[in-house]
Amino acid sequence: MNILILGSGGREHAFSWKMIKSPLCKKLFIAPGNAGTASCGTNVALNIKDFPQIKSFVIENEIDMVVVGPEEPLVLGIYDFFKNDDALKNIPVIGPSQHGAMLEGSKAFAKKFMEEFNIPTAGYREFDGTNVEAGLKYIATQTPPIVLKADGLAAGKGVLILPTIEEAQKEFKEMLGGKFGNAGSRVVIEEFLDGIEFSVFVLTDGKSYKVLPIAKDYKRIGENDEGLNTGGMGAVSPVPFVDKELMQKVEERIIKPTIEGIQKRGFAYEGFVFIGLIRVNNEPYVIEYNCRMGDPETEVVLPRLKNDLLQMFKSLSEGNLENEKIEIDERAATTMFLVSGGYPEAYEKGKTIQGLDAINDSIIFHGGTRMEAGKILTNGGRVLAITSYGEDFKAALAVSKKNAAQVDFVGKYYRKDIGFDL
Repeated sequence: MNILILGSGGREHAFSWKMIKSPLCKKLFIAPGNAGTASCGTNVALNIKDFPQIKSFVIENEIDMVVVGPEEPLVLGIYDFFKNDDALKNIPVIGPSQHGAMLEGSKAFAKKFMEEFNIPTAGYREFDGTNVEAGLKYIATQTPPIVLKADGLAAGKGVLILPTIEEAQKEFKEMLGGKFGNAGSRVVIEEFLDGIEFSVFVLTDGKSYKVLPIAKDYKRIGENDEGLNTGGMGAVSPVPFVDKELMQKVEERIIKPTIEGIQKRGFAYEGFVFIGLIRVNNEPYVIEYNCRMGDPETEVVLPRLKNDLLQMFKSLSEGNLENEKIEIDERAATTMFLVSGGYPEAYEKGKTIQGLDAINDSIIFHGGTRMEAGKILTNGGRVLAITSYGEDFKAALAVSKKNAAQVDFVGKYYRKDIGFDL
């Protein structure tokens, strides 16, 4: 099979690394890719939001399947674009329809969906520019901390947890005033849930589903989960506190009703449902849905998945997913992201990365990197994910830490405390 993966981060490098292991994989293209994906297949300079451009490439290169990494093309309707085009409709797209992708594309849409199908989540209200005063009054009735969420896509930065009513009211006005662009034209005000978070990943054809390895990621830039939110600084899998009892609750109360809801709503959904969860007094609640795999969680989930991922995608597209049996590596996997100095705020690109050749006991997944004149350079905020195996997450983390110290570029920063709260 000739495969096209859309995206350029660590998640897409992990997909590429996994897919080239499959005997089904003939040619692999990654658009636009990075310095790491270039070692797995051919990087292609495509704009992942330019569907006609993608169509031309797919036809010219006889692509048999498109795997969508990031959320934006899904929310913009790439699945529907393929299904509504006679030349493309028989080419599987791994991802949901535009309607299904609204579970991530709109926080308010997701909340209504959870309400309709009795899926446990935090209480909420939604407001837009027409009822700012009502929103301010509602905030004044809440007990801090107060959670504000931009309704639309805000690159993982649209969720704020504010310690006082005054700060929440100020941020609420700024969000509706354009702080996150169109993503913040509607704001969800949510009840704060005090607990510990984890992530569940489900591959579904919209009817049957398979649960992939569970993971937990670390979003804050600073140790002890302090400082600004990022796209993710590291992750561990499995998650020690997610036992069989908790997982049974997740499956019965959350996964099954979610898939049933997708069916009842009539969404075409042939891809991943990423369920962000929080455990409160050993009860699971949904914080958010994503319509694709997470990054950096993919960098620990796929290394623990023993299955041929391309075969799973093929079964999914042919309606045979229920016949697949998930096999999981018993070992733990931990990843740590090396990021550019200044991230998640302003940072410089183009710094030479050294020391990669010396590492042979970790998997290096590239995020923000590019190749130039034979050198690997930084090209983004989150530069490299260093994934290691171990008998438990602490042993795996020790290997990642050792190798994080060996890789070097100007301004390199990483969190040494991934898994500190487990």
